[in-house]
Amino acid sequence: MSREYLNHIMYVCGMMARILLESGAETTRVESTIDYVGKAIGVDLNCHATMTAIFISTASESNTYLVKPNVSAFNLQKVDDINTVSRRFFAHEISFMQLEQQVQAIDHKVIDFTWPQKIFGAGLVSVAPMLLFKATWGDLTLAFFIGILGYLALKWGDKHAVAPYLGAIAGGLVISLLATLLQQMGIANSAANIIISALMPLVPGVPFTNSLREIIDRDIISGLVRGIDAVMIAGSIGIGAILGSFMVHFLIGVL
Repeated sequence: MSREYLNHIMYVCGMMARILLESGAETTRVESTIDYVGKAIGVDLNCHATMTAIFISTASESNTYLVKPNVSAFNLQKVDDINTVSRRFFAHEISFMQLEQQVQAIDHKVIDFTWPQKIFGAGLVSVAPMLLFKATWGDLTLAFFIGILGYLALKWGDKHAVAPYLGAIAGGLVISLLATLLQQMGIANSAANIIISALMPLVPGVPFTNSLREIIDRDIISGLVRGIDAVMIAGSIGIGAILGSFMVHFLIGVL
């Protein structure tokens, strides 16, 4: 097998690893996927993935392929697509050329929900915890709309803010501000329940889960990096919620 072909194999595997990591897959899944692809080709591939870099090398050559991922969001549909393609290749259902073509198609494909679907989903997620609190229908309805407004504030902040985590602060601020204000006006019964429920669409659940799984799998560095980022997001949401409640009580005290 020529060196050029080995380099091309590592390039395709690097693309697969980058898509998986950037889409929210844990590092163990990334490394095992590349291992299966190498076995299907008959090449001993070594892959080491972290949140900041992916290294791919072969046992027969001294060169190493380096990929720098940009982990900022997640798209579990792309993770599933790469897993499906890699399994088909391992089962020899498709050729390496077809594997490369499908991986490139997945990389360029925009897989996303429409804004109405995202907004409605954020509202439903905000309502679900209210059922545990046995809240009134009025608080349940308020949680639906406040959760939507908090989600929109988060997205607006992520798009326009220069510094990281400001979007999370904005989302928590809007939710706490509205819930506390509505309670002070006598419209809402429990601002605390509404705040807890409406914050659910903002909570980084997938990063938290992947962080714990990676730590359990002894990928300590990647697990800690992902976990610290999730804690920073959750802490920013909490700071925004505290600021919102403080602002309302301060204004009421002044007035």
